Amino acid sequence: MTPTSAPLTVVFLHAHPDDEASQTAGTMRMLADAGHRVVVVYATNGDHGFCPDDLAPGETLVDRRRSEAEASARVTGTQAVHWLGYADSGMTGWEQNGAETSFHGADTLEAARALAGVLDAEGADVLVTYDWHGGYGHPDHIKAHRVAHAAVELAARRPRLLEASMNRDAVRRAFEEARAAGMPGMDPDAPMDDGNPLGTPEAELHWHVDVRPVLDVKRRALECHASQVSDVGMMLALPEEAFGAWLGHEHYAEPGRAPGMVSAPWWE
Repeated sequence: MTPTSAPLTVVFLHAHPDDEASQTAGTMRMLADAGHRVVVVYATNGDHGFCPDDLAPGETLVDRRRSEAEASARVTGTQAVHWLGYADSGMTGWEQNGAETSFHGADTLEAARALAGVLDAEGADVLVTYDWHGGYGHPDHIKAHRVAHAAVELAARRPRLLEASMNRDAVRRAFEEARAAGMPGMDPDAPMDDGNPLGTPEAELHWHVDVRPVLDVKRRALECHASQVSDVGMMLALPEEAFGAWLGHEHYAEPGRAPGMVSAPWWE
């Protein structure tokens, strides 16, 4: 592969503030360090997350989630943050799925037009979203996948499209090692939120990005989302070795690319 001659503008579509920290923060920092422009778009305000006790007078949960996202952007080198403004839909079957402003229930074409407007305004070269079932079946992640695929077709200049996912085979190997050692772990073959197993089989992935050199960035990005005491707190509580094993590798599928996973940054 030959290095990219000109800086890229890479837009990441994430469902909620904090998703970037756990899933693509390493890639974002490495892109920024290589001189590329990193942009994040949040589909929802994350307004159904945990509500902290220390909100200031007049501060809402949405205010807090947005300020946390801005803090994470400074850590990851993200240069612009955009919001589509939908409500968090909650997990599969939750009452919030049917809320009037939920992302899950939004018109896909309408949301795609809004995202395409960001792609055009930013001059996006690349759009990163989730795999077809959002990695673990969250309704907002699945919707983000559909909206992203529609948006690239609406953009004035079609960007390259990648789908962030988890390597199911690698997670399975880690789970089996943990189980053999008498430790708990996540079984990637168990039904996730939508009944499908976790992530994507290795044979269907195209890119493996080793982000262990910037693992401290991933930890600091997660720390920015302190209001998310359950999910983020669980990740931050992992021992250092486990944290690196679970979060030190980011994987991507690229629709239309020939089979075979390459262990290298996809932007080089």
